[in-house]
Amino acid sequence: MTVSPRRVSTAFLVGAWFLSAAGTVRAESWKFTIKGDAAITAPTVVVAEVQGVPASGFWKSDTEIPNGKLSRSGEVFQDGGQTFLVLLVNELGGGEFTSTTMTKRETPNSPVFYGDTKGPDVGVNLQPGFFTTYHAQDGPKPYYYPLIGPDRKPVTRAYPMKQVEGEDRDHPHQRSMWFSHGDVNGFDFWASDPLNKPNPKFGAIQETSRAIVHNGLHVGVMRTTDDWLGPDGKKVCEDERTVLFTGTDGNALRLIDFDVTIKATAGPVTFGDTKEGMFGLRVASSMDVKRKLGGKITNAEGATDNDAWGKASPWVDYTGPVEGKTVGIAILNHPDSFRYPTTWHVRDYGLFAANPFGWHDFGLKKSGAYTVPAGESIRFRYRVLLHSGDTDSANVPNAFNGFAKPPAVTAEKE
Repeated sequence: MTVSPRRVSTAFLVGAWFLSAAGTVRAESWKFTIKGDAAITAPTVVVAEVQGVPASGFWKSDTEIPNGKLSRSGEVFQDGGQTFLVLLVNELGGGEFTSTTMTKRETPNSPVFYGDTKGPDVGVNLQPGFFTTYHAQDGPKPYYYPLIGPDRKPVTRAYPMKQVEGEDRDHPHQRSMWFSHGDVNGFDFWASDPLNKPNPKFGAIQETSRAIVHNGLHVGVMRTTDDWLGPDGKKVCEDERTVLFTGTDGNALRLIDFDVTIKATAGPVTFGDTKEGMFGLRVASSMDVKRKLGGKITNAEGATDNDAWGKASPWVDYTGPVEGKTVGIAILNHPDSFRYPTTWHVRDYGLFAANPFGWHDFGLKKSGAYTVPAGESIRFRYRVLLHSGDTDSANVPNAFNGFAKPPAVTAEKE
């Protein structure tokens, strides 16, 4: 996971006191200086690289501080020689902030990943409850189902994994949340589903390795690798996916950072110009715009509903009612991502996908096809925000800034 730090004008200090194994002796103290060039005005999460601090999961208690409110759960983890601070922020204004205590805990009683993390399914829990399950072997490509948002509302469609009265039952290959594409060296990895009739053009994405990078109290990080296999079983390409799960206090905001690199390890890889791709969600049917129950699509430029389809934008938010409450799913596209800002295959019937290749279908005059030369790679980065309320009340632009331009962080042993 690579983080692009930013330079800043907002600063606050966080002191960290590590406890001994007995929990009674203060072993050492760390001061964090976090600087950002814009105020944070709504609950969000920042992930920033930090130098010099020992890597360990730890978090801080709720503390009232001048010009801001910090969430109780900040954690540090190490990945590939880099150390990252995940800070859950309710609000940050200008000026300096007083120190607050961060305490270390070696093994959380209720870690994010639970059950058999080496099995075909991996459960993900965020206090105070279940978040999602990663399904590695149930079907021709990995997917996440269900996605449980704030207020414990399921924000993605259950079909075809489960039959729910009132849901649409079209497009059985659109399984909750997934990553694939409809034309990779001529093979279809998007619609390849056992519920469809056999087709010699269908490919499959098969997990080849999995590692739990961090399993903390409020932050979990998992890395997998996958082979993209043609219908003849031969490798077309491979990917590496790093997925981070966390949320703000009380789960008013839950999020998934999805970072995937496609590697052309088996020769050149061409991603064809088709709307059928790439990082996809199928929202809960009650949220569908076409049902006219309050569902709405909004992008960063203010385009709504069908006007947002095919447009390039840094983020899109899909909101609507679920079980009597308005909830939303926003997908944010990081500036480091291939062809940022991405174009969007987002539909009034509930499909919600970031697709940087489908230019012909989206009305652009040149082809969106792209060939990754042999031995090279391309990278995609997204943040999925599950939030309460509409786009304005969730302050999605503020959340995008926290993702795209995280604060610069330094750590100093006191």
